[in-house]
This record gives sequence, structure tokens and C-alpha cells, in this order.
Amino acid sequence: MASIIKKKKKNQFYYYIVESQRVNGKPRIVWQKYLGKVEDIARAMSNPEQLTPPKHAKVFEFGAVAALLTVAEQLKIIETLDNHIPKREQGISVGEYMLITAINRALAPTSKSKIGDWFDGTILSRLLPANKKQLSSQRFWDNMSLLTEEAIQNIESELVTRMVRDFNISLDCLVYDTTNFFTYIDTMNTGKLPQRGRSKEKRNDLKIVGLALMVSTDFHVPLFHQAYSGSIPDVKQFGFIIEKLTQRCMEVAQDIENITLVFDKGNNCKDNIKGIAGKPFHFVGSLTPSHHKDLLDVPKSEFIPVDPDKYEGLTAYRTSKKVFGKEMAIVITHNPKLLQGQMQGIMLQMEKCIQKLAELQNRLQDRKAKPRKGRAITRASLEKQVKKILSAQYVSEIFDIEITELEGNHLELFFKVNADKLEQVQEKYLGKTILFTNNLDWDTEKIITSYRSQHKIEESFKRMKDTHFLSYRPVFHWTDQKIRVHTFYCVLALMLCSLLKRELHQKGVDMSIPKILDTLGDIKEVVVVYPKKGQSKKDRQHITLSKLTPEQKKLMEVLDLKKYSMVG
Repeated sequence: MASIIKKKKKNQFYYYIVESQRVNGKPRIVWQKYLGKVEDIARAMSNPEQLTPPKHAKVFEFGAVAALLTVAEQLKIIETLDNHIPKREQGISVGEYMLITAINRALAPTSKSKIGDWFDGTILSRLLPANKKQLSSQRFWDNMSLLTEEAIQNIESELVTRMVRDFNISLDCLVYDTTNFFTYIDTMNTGKLPQRGRSKEKRNDLKIVGLALMVSTDFHVPLFHQAYSGSIPDVKQFGFIIEKLTQRCMEVAQDIENITLVFDKGNNCKDNIKGIAGKPFHFVGSLTPSHHKDLLDVPKSEFIPVDPDKYEGLTAYRTSKKVFGKEMAIVITHNPKLLQGQMQGIMLQMEKCIQKLAELQNRLQDRKAKPRKGRAITRASLEKQVKKILSAQYVSEIFDIEITELEGNHLELFFKVNADKLEQVQEKYLGKTILFTNNLDWDTEKIITSYRSQHKIEESFKRMKDTHFLSYRPVFHWTDQKIRVHTFYCVLALMLCSLLKRELHQKGVDMSIPKILDTLGDIKEVVVVYPKKGQSKKDRQHITLSKLTPEQKKLMEVLDLKKYSMVG
């Protein structure tokens, strides 16, 4: 029979539960378990779960989901979508479906058939009135079918207008650019959006879908998007979309004349510049240097430094010129870092060219030494091969090439790198960017700063091509309507993440979007389940959060995420 005994060690009593038996006629302790001091026993008795082994534990995604949900509630995403797409009160609403999908795209992109499993493993399963059965791929498709192209535009317009007002987004400088995403949509698909075109990821063997995006330079928050056919070149798409960009600017800005739109040289053509020059806002773009050799002839001695504390080593030359039929302010910049990168690229190209020219040279010598039947290499065909080898930018200007005709219709090829010509290329072309703007009142530094903000949208595209967070791919849809909805909730995901990063910055926390989502993603809600006790019909639960790092504690505090927690 078990009994409790106490032992005194260094003026402190410790308690044990023991079992005794007679061994050789004398009582002996044959088993004992340490219980602790009296206060330890009292504490354990006041929390009986500690004495009962748990049945199991359930872990739910908490931190990142709660943070994005906070932003979504501020934006009123569910209410906005439901106002535009009303449906019978049956199951969850269109707004709830789209928010679930947007958060999934931001954190753990998956197919619609697997969203139910992901949803069940997050705190959304207790915060939104949905169950796994309602989150089947068919239910998603049914609700996606209710979102027309016009409805998407109207919903985005209302959300962006509210966002600019409530979050006080700066509209002084906006950036426009395009990208495309390769898909695995069947070649025989008849949709207009997925088409073969110039893939920016070099997947010309697959159909691609284009995305036009306008973002703020204030934390690259999306303000406008449009999915378009992958076969349409950037320059044509810009012409098609100018009116829509203007309309969006007029919807969200009180003083549209104070807006400056930034775009890259891939959108340049006379009609596009004429079209955008007729709008009430300003713009900043860049020119193809090889099209303006007179500007490249300006000696570097006439360039002046631009705020060395902000732009290390950058110099600029300011002038004006009529381009695309309009008088523009022109700024030529010279960046040593850009020059260094371009030189590395040229040196690599030169190595490849030398190798290929040497192989061509050896083939000619072999033909001369061992004549063979067949068509001889002509001067024209040899020149064509050499031109192809030297097709990379600036490379043809660096090599000296000489082709000599010998007896017997043989040809000899001589080549060398001309150091003087390389220096001339470096001096005239490399490290330079030519900017133009119709805002003649802006100073040089402001023009440069505005154009450099273009990297904001490039970061957005990079995020959407990530395979971990915010991924546009894979695209599990093949009709134009579903692809437009897919694009819409991917842009919604980017909007939520960009606003989250902005809010943290304003509260003194500077982190990249992946770092934010990674750090918050490690915050879990843990539910420890104990067996039912006495007359209770349900298992008992103890809810806690995973152990927080100092960084996670700060994020929890500044974002006020405890309001979503069931921890007492």
C-alpha cells in the first residue's frame, strides 16, 4: 500500500509517495516517487491538469494570419466584396471566400482542393463562419464565377479609395510596370489571356499571362491592376491602359496634377508619350541610350555630383531636348556601380565570344588543311556567323575582325580585342541612364529620386514570383474569368502585406515582407486537450501560445494581436 513520507534535508522538508514491502522479515521501501515541497504539491493540486497526461495537442497558425486579418478588417474587404456581389444567405459569402484565398496566397499558396486543410490549421477556422466542406474546390469555383471583370474593377476602386483615405497613402509618385507569369495551361486552350509571348522568365515554350500594375512608392501598395494577354507587348499594353490609369488617379487623388507617374523605356513610343502628355499629371521615364548618341557625347567633365550622402559617386548632367515630339527636361546620370556591373557582364560576354570565334577559326583552318566535299563557307555566311557571335550589346564595337580570302576559296579569320575601343565604350555608354520628364520645374535630384523608385514595383513582382510567400503560381485555372479572379486575390494578398509592412514601419519596426511573415508565422496557438473529467461530456482544453522571442513579442504588441487570442 502506498503512503506519503517526508524527508528533511538542510532544514527543508521534501515529500515522497512510497510503497513498502517486507524483505527478509523487515519493512523496506521498494518504490518511491518524488512529489516536491509542500508548496509544489499545493500548486499541482490547484491545477489538476498537470496531474493528468494530455490526450493530444492541436497547433494553429496564429501570428501571420492574425496580422493580415487586422489589415483586412481595416480595409473592410469582406464588406466591400459582399456589397458588390450579394448572394443568398447560404454558406459563407463571396467576400469571405476571397479573403480566405488572399491570406492563403500570402502565407502558404496552395490549390483550392487543399485550402480546406490549410484553413482548419489556422485561427480562421474559429474566426470565420466556414467549415472544411464549404471550402471545397467546387464551392470556390462557384463563388469565383460571380466576380465579373467589371465587378473586380469596381471593388478595387472602392478598396483603393478607402485605403488612400484611411491609411493616408502618399500619391505624389506612382510607378507603373508590367510583368508576365508562365503557366502550364494546355496549348489548345482557347482563352484570350494565356498566350505564347515574350516570357520575362525565358519560358517561351509555355503560355503566359500578363499583369499590369501601378503601385505607390509609399511601400509599393497596389493601386491598380489588370490581367492581359501574354501575347501583347509592353508598349502596346501601356497604350491600351493609359485611360484606365488616369481614371484611377482621378478616383483616389484630390489634386491629380500633383501626381507623377514613373514608367520604364519598354513603354516608350510616340503615341504613348503623346497620350500620357495630354493627361493632367506629370511623368518620368527613361530613354534608350543608343537612340540618343548626341546625349552620350556629353563629356563626363560636365557632370556634377548629386547629393553624395544619398547617392554615392552619382553624377548628373541636366539639359532639355525635344523627344517624341515634346520638349522635355533631360537628366543624364552616371553611376559607377552600374558601370561596374555592366563591365562584368561585358567581360563575361567577351570570354564567350573569344571561345566561339576561336572555334570558328579552327574550323576554317581544318577545312584548309583537309579539304572536304560539300558547300564551301562563303564570305557572306562567315560574316553572318561572326555577327551572330558578337550580337550582345556593345561587344561588336570592341572586337577587331578581319576576314582574308585565300587561294582555293579558303577563308581565314583573325580577331582581337581592341583595348582602345573597349575604353571608348566604357567612357561613352557604360554607367549612364537618360531620364526625361515633362515636369520642367522639378530639380535634378527629384527627377532621379522619382525614377529610382521604380525598384518598388520590381520588388512587388519579385514577391509574386516567389514560391514561398505571395506566389502567383501555380495557376490552377484555365478560363479567362477565373484567371482574372486569381490575379485579383493575388493582388489583394500583396496589398495586405504591403500595408502590414507600412504599419510596422510607422510603429518603429523595419522588416522585409518575407521576414515579417516568417517571424509572425512562427507564432502558433497551441490547444492542449485533456480527457473529460467527472460528469463532463467534453474533453478539457488548455490554450496557450508558442514561446515568443523578443521580436515576436514586439510584433504582437504593436499590432495588438492578442485580441484574436483565446489565451486568458
